[in-house]
Amino acid sequence: MNSLYHTNQHQIMGVASHVSPVAPPPFAAQFAEVTVDTETGEVRVTKLVTAMDSGVIINPTLASGQVEGAMAQALGYAVCEEMPYQANGQPLARDLSDYHIFSTVEMPERVTRFVETLEPSHPFGAKAVGEIGIVGIAPAVVSASHGERQP
Repeated sequence: MNSLYHTNQHQIMGVASHVSPVAPPPFAAQFAEVTVDTETGEVRVTKLVTAMDSGVIINPTLASGQVEGAMAQALGYAVCEEMPYQANGQPLARDLSDYHIFSTVEMPERVTRFVETLEPSHPFGAKAVGEIGIVGIAPAVVSASHGERQP
């Protein structure tokens, strides 16, 4: 410690990291089951499904949690989160009592399925699992709410 901080500042440092030469994308398909009130136009999402290829899943619990969190955030974007402003630019929703975010008990049924493949460019065969889970939910809700009417 004396040579590191006091006498002549003889510091030895080592830094290392792994950066993949490629960034292979994950792939996902996302689906929504909805009920639409034809009188009011209210859309109620009853089920969300995500099927994802993220390479080898190293920690299934964390990966599922990441995808389910992304589905919750995307569902909010799709059906209830709105940020209205006054004419002078002041936000009308100033706290979470005015800005609705889904709580756990309000969430519809969620299903996450991983289709594991080996990604050769990663030391463990994994791909990303985070951001892809948010991408397809809003389009799936919109598509499902404009689908054919079932008897």
